[in-house]
Amino acid sequence: MAGTDSSLPITLAPSPAIILCEPQLGENIGAAARAMANFGLWDLRLVRPRDGWPNEKAIASASRADHVLEQVRVFETLEEAMGDLTLVYATTARSRDMQKEVLGPETAAGSMAAHIAGGNKAGLLFGREKWGLLNDEVAMADAIVTLPVEAAFASLNIAQAVLLMSYEWRRTSEAGRALPFGDGLAEAAPRSELVGLFEHLEGVLDQSGFFTTPDKRPSMVNNLRTALTRGRFTAQEIRTLRGVISSIDRRHERPNPNRMKKAEKDEE
Repeated sequence: MAGTDSSLPITLAPSPAIILCEPQLGENIGAAARAMANFGLWDLRLVRPRDGWPNEKAIASASRADHVLEQVRVFETLEEAMGDLTLVYATTARSRDMQKEVLGPETAAGSMAAHIAGGNKAGLLFGREKWGLLNDEVAMADAIVTLPVEAAFASLNIAQAVLLMSYEWRRTSEAGRALPFGDGLAEAAPRSELVGLFEHLEGVLDQSGFFTTPDKRPSMVNNLRTALTRGRFTAQEIRTLRGVISSIDRRHERPNPNRMKKAEKDEE
């Protein structure tokens, strides 16, 4: 989805830290940074990235999420990366043989939002591309977060997982309660103008002989009015529709017997 407005300022509001444990591909780091930027996260922490940091491939795939890349911090150990956090969730797609609470993404995001709103810091752990987080890394987390994926194909790309959790975080934040732009729809026309459309259309249909069975006319009229009401037409749309009806009526106007008689007299 294109649509970035580069004229708007970027605010580094309080949000969860994203910790990638031993990420291998720079492209995945960059894509994760882009996903974070999409939803207002900015604190990206790397634990022993395989190809070091900075990484040109990460910069290329971040698609101008520069404010995230500029904040990246690299750590030698996970303990150091999460040292200032007081709430940490480990993301994993498989069950672990340990006594850990398991949360869905929405519940986890809500819990982090409340924690951060209280002036505290929270973070999410993401594992390696090939085998995810180690059990001893999960053990250091307060709880496990898992996604409602298909059990037979549960593995997610790191950037995809970061995107989904960033989206859930955004939904819980105040900024995420409103869409970035409105639909621009005009107000629906007053009911009196809609009734005028009904009467205009029904009058033309009467003249054209559309209602061939008088006893069925009421139900047909109700069907037409029901369909037209669903449109929530604006005043301009109603004027346009009435113009269309008038145009069709003029082009298919039936001969008026009284006019024909008058024309015959004039010819005499």
